[in-house]
Amino acid sequence: MLAPDQECTLTILQTSDLHGSIFPHSYANHEPKELGLAKLAARIREEKQRADQLLVIDCGDLIQGTPLAYHHARISHEQPNPMILCLNELGYDAAIPGNHEFNYGLPFLQKAMSESRFPWLCANLTDADGKPFFGRAYTVKRFANGLAVGIIGLTTSYIPHWENPAHIAGIQFRDPVETARYWVRFLREEEAVDVVVVAYHGGLERDAETGEPTEPLTTENQGYELCASVEGIDVLLTGHQHRMLAATVHGVAIVQPGHEGRMAGKVVLNLQAKESRWEIRQKQVSLLSAEGVQPDASLLELAADYEAETQQWLDQPIGRIEGNMRITDPLAARLQEHPFIEFINRVQIEMSGAAISSTALFDNAAAGFAENVTMRDIVSNYIYPNTLKVLRVTGQDIKDALEQTAGYFDLNETGEIVVSPRFLAPKPQHYNYDMWEGIEYRINVAKPLGQRIEFLTQEHKPLEMAAEYEVVMNHYRAGGGGNYTMFQHKPVVRELAIEIAELLATYLLERKVVKATVNANWSVVAIGGQGSGAADQSGQ
Repeated sequence: MLAPDQECTLTILQTSDLHGSIFPHSYANHEPKELGLAKLAARIREEKQRADQLLVIDCGDLIQGTPLAYHHARISHEQPNPMILCLNELGYDAAIPGNHEFNYGLPFLQKAMSESRFPWLCANLTDADGKPFFGRAYTVKRFANGLAVGIIGLTTSYIPHWENPAHIAGIQFRDPVETARYWVRFLREEEAVDVVVVAYHGGLERDAETGEPTEPLTTENQGYELCASVEGIDVLLTGHQHRMLAATVHGVAIVQPGHEGRMAGKVVLNLQAKESRWEIRQKQVSLLSAEGVQPDASLLELAADYEAETQQWLDQPIGRIEGNMRITDPLAARLQEHPFIEFINRVQIEMSGAAISSTALFDNAAAGFAENVTMRDIVSNYIYPNTLKVLRVTGQDIKDALEQTAGYFDLNETGEIVVSPRFLAPKPQHYNYDMWEGIEYRINVAKPLGQRIEFLTQEHKPLEMAAEYEVVMNHYRAGGGGNYTMFQHKPVVRELAIEIAELLATYLLERKVVKATVNANWSVVAIGGQGSGAADQSGQ
């Protein structure tokens, strides 16, 4: 029996979307950066020293994302996973699989899980019989003062829209909301927990304050729905969107700590004893910044050999560029075809045998290629472990996809072409703007959404809307990722199992020298229409 009016606090720390980031520097140019698990480790250790009861949980996208993580997965995977070593060292209580956990296949993921000294939780990813695929739906942490905390793991069920089917074979992706409803009730009734924490690799689909949708309601993110419709959740740890959130929704404390270890989420619960149970009296949410923090020396030492091998590998020469493939202005590279983008599309066409290709400039940090290309240049520009698929689609599908991509742009008050807020919030989605090779087209931003594609041709003949064409694209887009629903369930003509970064490296290694070329088969303009009088910013 607890003493009447006895009080205690529970501190919950959360990391999410670390994406293989341990060291606080850029792999592109070695410059220091205010991020990484080594910095957050120092904050975690501080909190451990002062907290009475503490939990540390990771919400997924842990083992993929940096050259260090790539090198481990592809070159030195026999060794223990460096991210798991770090979480073990810090004494994590649980982890949740994110969508990028599956990028290197199930054997690689299961090896990482087997090396973990903490449970991996996921209630809504099950086998055919409905049992948790990774063994555990939840865990209960029971503290010395009698406080019982139940932790349920959930993962976005939208993964089949993006992932290589071979990497998720045998997994049933069930609705997180319905799953949470069952397991929250189970923890309350069967495990008699005082606090329920849901750790979800997914984000908020609605504004935390107004409840208005912030994105298409595809079920990729269902955090708001979890808070609004599942009774009994006290804390919701979110991720996936790379947002920085500390809020309360329908009485549920919510945090989301960005990505790459820039922040850690922190929830503090003040509890009071009532008969034989603990009751929550107050909830506090905040984010702990990595900025200005001295990295934890033990974590740096733990991963030092992995880092040294990665840096040596990154500096291996691959080939030489004749001409200029440098990107100095990301917006300009998306307004008018750039030699670097044409290079990627031409490699995809040559490697796949398709006549038409699409690709994206994934973020604004991509610098293109200098004259001498190394592995560092490859993995710094092509940052995802995508593979290629060739789909059979109609001319109408291609036009619909181009209209979707044309929504990347808006006109500002002075008639200049700018990136639309739709692609900047709640997180930047530059990777969802595609540029095409093998067809000719023009995007006219002055026209209304859905009517922006002009002069759509192949070899200067109008593309036939009912005709079928073979198009090569990365597997994320082929599954409809980025709201390209026109590509879902289309016939797959062939697949290339080798990652695109490796294809680019092989292409350069075999040819030694590649010329920078651009055929200007597309452009972006703002002429007439709703932006009458606006200048043509394409330069053509």
